[in-house]
Amino acid sequence: MAIFKHVAILLATLQLASSYSVSGNKANNSNVRVSSGRREALRNIAFAGVSAALVAAPTTAFALESCKPGANNCVEGKWSPPAGASKTSAIEDLRSAISAYPQAGQSGVDEGGWTVANDDLDASGSARVEYRSSGKGNFAKFFNGGKPFVDDLKIEIDENNMVSFKSASRVGDSDFGVNGKRVEYLKDLLKGKGWSI
Repeated sequence: MAIFKHVAILLATLQLASSYSVSGNKANNSNVRVSSGRREALRNIAFAGVSAALVAAPTTAFALESCKPGANNCVEGKWSPPAGASKTSAIEDLRSAISAYPQAGQSGVDEGGWTVANDDLDASGSARVEYRSSGKGNFAKFFNGGKPFVDDLKIEIDENNMVSFKSASRVGDSDFGVNGKRVEYLKDLLKGKGWSI
């Protein structure tokens, strides 16, 4: 996103510079004339501001951050619905798989339940689900004050119905395979609906 801000600043600078005209003898700086009307300068500033806003505006979806290289607490990948599936049916399958995940957890994972924190699949194509550990283990007691660890599953569906996902722990360097187990469970549910994983 920082590159977009630099481009926007460059556009603004170029636009403002174009509103000034310089004439005269450059060798001895005589007869240098700078002319610009206030109306023209304000118009150029407004144009530069709109350009900056358009260039720096965040995209709605299709921009999941990748897991950090070598991360032991993050899993990412792509899923695709059956050929010919509409975006609506792909979203229904995703919601169905998420809802089918046990609130009590599975395989010793996510025993503190889960919550859909954001579901904007219909509009922007993105969703986020928070999964919690039980908070009863020694790591939770010693390193997290007895509170559950929270992981985020982020999902984005693009214009071709390809689904990108990222499941990551909020804290720590390792998740002891928790994110992988969660994703495998969801993957199996989607495979049962004909998805390619």
